[in-house]
Amino acid sequence: MKNYFKTIVKYGFIFGLIFSSVSCEDYLDRSPDTIISENEAFENFTKFQGFTEELYQCIPDFTNAYWTNSWNWGEDEIQSTARDFHFVVKIDNGNLWGWQSEYDGWQAGWMNRRGVSTNNDRFAKDLWTLGWAGIRKANIGLANMDKLQDATQEEKDMIKGQLLFFRGWFHFQFMQYFGGLPYIDTVLPSDQPLTLPRLSYAECAEKAAADFRLAADLLPVDWDETTVGKRTLGKNALRINKIMALGYLGKNYLWAGSPLMNKVSTGSATYNTEFCKKAAQAFAELLNHTESSNSKYALLPFAKYSDNFYTTGQNWAIPGGTEAIFRGPYFGANGSNWGTSKQYQPAPILVDGDVKFLPTANYVDYYGMANGLPITNITQADAESGYDPTHPWQGRDPRFYNDIVYDGVQCVKGTIPAANAADRYANLYTGGNYRNISTGSRTGYLLYKFIPITANKYDGGYDWGSNLNIHIPWMRLSDIYLMYAESAAIAYNSPNGKDPSYNKTAVEAINVVRDRANVGHVANKFLITLDLFMSEVRRERAVELAFEGHRFNDLRRWMLFTQSPYTLKKSIEFDRDPSFNPATPKTNKVLNIRETVILERNFSDKHYWLPLKNADVNMYLEFPQNPGW
Repeated sequence: MKNYFKTIVKYGFIFGLIFSSVSCEDYLDRSPDTIISENEAFENFTKFQGFTEELYQCIPDFTNAYWTNSWNWGEDEIQSTARDFHFVVKIDNGNLWGWQSEYDGWQAGWMNRRGVSTNNDRFAKDLWTLGWAGIRKANIGLANMDKLQDATQEEKDMIKGQLLFFRGWFHFQFMQYFGGLPYIDTVLPSDQPLTLPRLSYAECAEKAAADFRLAADLLPVDWDETTVGKRTLGKNALRINKIMALGYLGKNYLWAGSPLMNKVSTGSATYNTEFCKKAAQAFAELLNHTESSNSKYALLPFAKYSDNFYTTGQNWAIPGGTEAIFRGPYFGANGSNWGTSKQYQPAPILVDGDVKFLPTANYVDYYGMANGLPITNITQADAESGYDPTHPWQGRDPRFYNDIVYDGVQCVKGTIPAANAADRYANLYTGGNYRNISTGSRTGYLLYKFIPITANKYDGGYDWGSNLNIHIPWMRLSDIYLMYAESAAIAYNSPNGKDPSYNKTAVEAINVVRDRANVGHVANKFLITLDLFMSEVRRERAVELAFEGHRFNDLRRWMLFTQSPYTLKKSIEFDRDPSFNPATPKTNKVLNIRETVILERNFSDKHYWLPLKNADVNMYLEFPQNPGW
C-alpha cells in the first residue's frame, strides 16, 4: 500500500502542476509540458476544469482495455481453451490473485497493469493505480477550492461536485471488490508513515455517500442548461452531473445494504433495510428527474437497444444514447473492430483470433418466455409458461433473440463461397462446426449482444468502413429501475414497496423495463412473498444486464457466489431434427436436449473478496489482508 500511496502522491503532484491536452473537452490551449504555479493553476474555472478533467482519463475502458477483454466473471461466461491468461479463467481455477499485474504476464486485465498513464492509450489504463491517483487528485483539488477566486458560484459548485463524485466513485469501485478500506478524504503527506486503518464496509459506504450526496446537490441535471455548460454546448454528455451522482449514491447504499456487505459490517448475512431505504430514496430522486418532461434520459426503444452497446456507420459515435447514465471516455477509435468484435465468433469460420467468450447454457436459461414466465427446467415442458423442450427457441423473451445466437441463426448476410455455404448458419448442435472448445463455442451458444450480425469476414462488419464502436456503459437507466425495485422491495418488505416520493412500486419498476422489450409483467404468483419476488428481481437483472459486467458483483453481494448452481458452467447438447429449416430457426425442432457440466468452481468464503497485494498489506499492521488470503 505504501508504494501505491507513493504513486498517488507522485501523480497528484504532477496533476497539480501539468495540464495535459487530453481531456473530455479541451479548455486549455497549452503544451502538456507547461508548468505553472499552484495559485495560478486553480485561479479560474478554465484552469481548474483543465485540472479536473484529467480525472476522466483515470476511468479504464473495460470493454477495450486489450485486444480481447474479460469483464464477466460470474457463472455467465466461459472462455475458449486456446489461451488462459484472462482473469475469468483464473477465477474458474479459484485463483483470484489473477487480477494483479504480477500474476498477469500478458497485462491484459483492466483492474491492474504496469505502465499506466492518463494519456489516450487504452492499454495504459487500470482501475487500481489510476483509482488511487484519482483519489489523490480529487483531494488536491478540494484542498485548493479556496484558490478559485475568479469564478461564479455555479462554476465553483460544478468543480467541487465533480471532485467529490470522483473521490466517491473510485472508493466505491475499490470497496465492492476488496471490502472496507481506508477512506482517504485529505491530501496525505508523502513524508509521514502510513497508519490509516481499514474501515468497515458500512463506514466506507457512509463516507462515499456523503461525497455522492454533496456532489448531487452541487451539480446540474444537464450541463447544457447551465451558463458554464453552454460554452461547450452539445459536448457535455460525459461530464459528471446530478443524475450520475444520484445513481452511485443509490448503488453505494444498496451494495452496503446487501447480505455480503452487511455481514462483514454487522455479522448478519441479511439485507440492511435502513441502507436499502436510503438507496430507494436516491433512486427515486433520480427517476423523478429522468421521468420529467424535459429530461434527456430515457430508455431506448427496443428497436435501438443495441445502441446502448455499439454503433455502426455513425462516424465513431460513442454508444449509450439517452439510456447511458455513466460512461468513461472511449479510447482509440477502431480499436474494438480488431479485438473485441472478434472475441464472440468462431474461428476460423467467421473471424480470426483464438480467444472467444461464450455464454454458458445455464445462464442463458435465465432468459424466460415472452409472456414473462421463467423456464424452470430446460429439458421439461412447462404448460404454464408454454416452454417446449423440443422447440427450445420458440416464444422466448425478445432479449434472448437480441443477445444470443442459437442453432440455425443466419450469421452471414452477404456473399459466401459455395464451399463454405453451410457456414452461413450457426451450426451449434452437438457436433456442429461452430462447436469447438478451442476457438469456437464450448456451450452451444454465441453472444451477439455487443456486435452486429455482420461483424464477420464475409460481411466486413468489423472493418474500418463500418465504423463499429463497442463501448459498454458502467451504469444505464434500466439498471436504475432494477436497483430501485430491489431496494424498495427490501426496504418496505413487499413487492409493492415504494419510496414515498416516487409513484412506482418495486414490481412496477421491473415492469417498466419489461415493457420496453415487450415482455410479460411479473406474474402474480411471484408477488405472494418477498422471497418469491426477489427470485424474479435476480432473474430480471440476469437478463436485462446480461454480460455487462454486473453478475460477478451481484452474486457476491447476494452471497450466492460460492453456492451451487451458481458455481456451475454448462453447455447445451442436442441433435437436429431432420425437419431442420434454416429459414425458420425459432421454430426448429431439436432432439435429445440436455445440459452438461463443463466445469464446477471450487470456492470457499475467502473467494467473496479479492486478495489485496501482499506488498501492500505487509507495509503496516493497520492494513490487513482479506480473510483466507
